Amino acid sequence: MSAMNTYWYHVMLADGSKRRGLVRLAVERDFSARIWLERTHDAVVLSLKKLPSWAAGAQEIISRPFRERVSHEDLAGFLRDLALMVGAGVPILEALRTIESEGEMGEQPRLVGVSRSLLDDLGAGATVSDAFARHTDVFPESVCNLVAIGEKSGKLDKMLLEGADHIERLIRINRDIRTALIYPTFVFATIFAVALFWIYYVVPNMAQLFKQLNAKLPPVTSALVSFADWMVRYVWFALLIIVLLVVAFEFAKKHVPGMRAMLYNIGHKLPIARTLLRSSGLAHATEHLALLVRAGIDVVTSLDILGRATTNAFYQSRIQIVRDRVARGERIASAMRQTGGFPALVTRMVAVGEESGTLDKQLNHLAGEYRSRLNNLVATLGEIIKPAIIIVAGAVFLFLIVALLLPIYDLVRQTVATSLTGG
Repeated sequence: MSAMNTYWYHVMLADGSKRRGLVRLAVERDFSARIWLERTHDAVVLSLKKLPSWAAGAQEIISRPFRERVSHEDLAGFLRDLALMVGAGVPILEALRTIESEGEMGEQPRLVGVSRSLLDDLGAGATVSDAFARHTDVFPESVCNLVAIGEKSGKLDKMLLEGADHIERLIRINRDIRTALIYPTFVFATIFAVALFWIYYVVPNMAQLFKQLNAKLPPVTSALVSFADWMVRYVWFALLIIVLLVVAFEFAKKHVPGMRAMLYNIGHKLPIARTLLRSSGLAHATEHLALLVRAGIDVVTSLDILGRATTNAFYQSRIQIVRDRVARGERIASAMRQTGGFPALVTRMVAVGEESGTLDKQLNHLAGEYRSRLNNLVATLGEIIKPAIIIVAGAVFLFLIVALLLPIYDLVRQTVATSLTGG
């Protein structure tokens, strides 16, 4: 793979003006970068300096937050369009220029930038696989490996189509997971917002009314009023603490070793979360592994790539253990059984695939099975959660209403008793 180098350049254009800037190119020699600058800008290179790796890395980190993200849908469309044109005999440079020009007229500026960078790298002498490997924030490692295989075998169009199909299947898996979480998240957020309104606005006003009427508050009402007073006084402080806790949690999840694994291990022990995480994790893992094996990548390398691509930390660590065992000569199914965490269905079908030489087909069957289970879970999850939401919402508002009605009931009772005594 050609090295990724960042250059600071100073060129003189044909009209006599000068231009300076930074450019990243997948080239091995500085001479290739000089040729690319002269041809691209129709200019004379006055100065060309390769930045050290640490400076190039810092420039990459600084510029990354300002880039527009490429959605999986756009990426799948990009790969499919490129595959169709390459399969029809269009040179890849012309195909990328076509996608670039179409993107400039549409609403996909990030794809325009990616196409332009690919064109720059290819124009500087990089291979197609090297150019794709540069954009690790856009193209998954599995897609980059498919491009490398397609380039070597002369079946680039088929590998690009395979990559597009793979991305679209992952889109469906992620969409199912989001669908399962949207409804309960929305409902619980609504319950929280309404309860906060009652505590922040309704309860203090009712407490003021009770104070004016000299009503004797029962313990449950006193506790609610005290909590509401605290919320009114420290609401912004409480919200700040919540925000800080969320930020700290996200930071710990990303940067504290073992945090993500611990969270996923806990999730795999909870009833509903366990089924959701297992179905989505195994669908993702078997989908990736089937793709890599079918593309002709050896099993050890495929497991290594899968371990890096899997976001489910519960399976990520186990896949790495399986990979190490397979590298020592064990069969995949045996390594999975000894590692643990993989259902008997997975180990049995993988064993059948190894014995019959149809591992990719068995993995495809497993991916389809777990996608089906995930779809069924999403379809029934709403029905399972609805009663729980009703119970939670009913309990919250029953507590609020009872706590506020008890003093009113006591006032009415006292009034009736006074009127009867006076009568």
